[in-house]
Amino acid sequence: MSDNASLKQGESTVPNSDRVPPSDHQSTKAEGEDVLIVDWDGHNDPENPLNWTFKQKWSAIAIVSSFTFISPVCSSMVAPASGVIAKQFGITSSVVTAMITSIFVLAYAIGPLFLGPLSEIYGRSRVLQIANLWFLVWNLACGFTQNTGQLISFRFLAGLGGSAPLSIGGGFISDLFRAEERGVAVALYTLGPLLGPIIGPIAGGWIAERSTWRWVFRSTTIADGVVQFFGLFFLQETYAPTLLKRRAKRIRKEMDEEKANRMEVRTVYETADRHWKAIFAKTMVRPFRLMALEPIIQVFGLYMAFVYGTFYIFLTTLPTIFQRLYHERIGIAGLNYLPLGIGLMLAAQLNARVLDRVYAYLKAKNGGAGRPEYRLPLLVPGSLIFPSGLLIAGWAAQKHVHWIVVDLGIGLIGASIVFIGLGVQSYVIDTFTLRAASAMAAVSCLRSLAGFGFPLFAPPMYEALGFGKGNTILAGVAVLLGVPAPFLLWRYGERIRGASKHARKLKPPQAPSPASTPP
Repeated sequence: MSDNASLKQGESTVPNSDRVPPSDHQSTKAEGEDVLIVDWDGHNDPENPLNWTFKQKWSAIAIVSSFTFISPVCSSMVAPASGVIAKQFGITSSVVTAMITSIFVLAYAIGPLFLGPLSEIYGRSRVLQIANLWFLVWNLACGFTQNTGQLISFRFLAGLGGSAPLSIGGGFISDLFRAEERGVAVALYTLGPLLGPIIGPIAGGWIAERSTWRWVFRSTTIADGVVQFFGLFFLQETYAPTLLKRRAKRIRKEMDEEKANRMEVRTVYETADRHWKAIFAKTMVRPFRLMALEPIIQVFGLYMAFVYGTFYIFLTTLPTIFQRLYHERIGIAGLNYLPLGIGLMLAAQLNARVLDRVYAYLKAKNGGAGRPEYRLPLLVPGSLIFPSGLLIAGWAAQKHVHWIVVDLGIGLIGASIVFIGLGVQSYVIDTFTLRAASAMAAVSCLRSLAGFGFPLFAPPMYEALGFGKGNTILAGVAVLLGVPAPFLLWRYGERIRGASKHARKLKPPQAPSPASTPP
């Protein structure tokens, strides 16, 4: 059999529910016409991304994480300069000024709903890089805008392309790592969308103070061009259906004409009646179906929406706190984003070491059978630290306590977001595996809508209530949404997944038979 094709069921790294049943692997389409099903050659097939070398896997993750980092940098880098832009363009509304920053995040809610499914049709790498080129063009255009309408429109278009890594990145991780190996990869990948919005305002504040706000966009475009260069030359495809489709195409070319005429060659993921229109329609609808029908997506989507929205409130209001209340210059005020970044980094380091160990420990206690619920312990400290940080930062600012106390609260918020984000993303990836991109797109949609909307109502809320009472309300909601979630899913998560059409079905560990048990 040429080029590693197999007529029998091979060992697969994806859920059986996503594959053609074994009985279809060698069948007759019509009289005298056979079907050849292309699959991986067992557990050790070197072309299977799960079997790639350490260097291949981490080169891919490093590049994807770079894409995931540079886009969120652009989402928030303009925040410290928004006042300068408002003055130049004659903007008097605080809502419109906040929209200059948050409109980018609105595009984050829309883009993944299409880009995530497209990556499950055309492959991860191709969709990611085309989307990033779109982002690069419109981000550069932002640096040459002449009015408010142009800037907001171009920011939105840039955000559509920049949203690709947030949904497709989870798919790369699912493709490359088995469940018990994903912790470090998820930690590195998650740092991008969390650390990017921290570094962006720090750099943006100094650029706006020392140069012009237009260089906020030009400098990020240059950085994104470097990332795109490495992506074009070094980022390989990882999506199993796409790779097997390429293998099937090679096999067809190697067949003689007579054999090619009588035999159909298709992958283990394809069916005889598979048509691109049906595939496209089904795949593009999948994120909306997941959002509407999957309780897991709804629970985590709403919780992450609140957490992410609150995160963006801080990103957009920190300049106000430290410039207005503490009378710091724009560049110095931007340095107060550092505690947020320090909290993110320390929590990410801790989680990278703990996530897989906790999973492996609980898996061993369960007889060697892993469960997505084994990712939930990380949510417990995160759901408690988050409201604590909100209260400390809000009341310290309200009472004009020393700025270091405000920064302490901000650091706790940063740490809690990593605990929550890693736990949620790991759980979703483990639950939906092959459909991880669509599942992450559904979660990202809700959180990005909140990231757009929350900063718009934050200025009026803080004007009316002050930072102390305003953050107390946010902390109360965080407790109600976040604290019960991990405990409820720990108890009922398996039952919810069992009723799902898209979640990975897990079998209980098999006890050894008496005949095979040594005396």
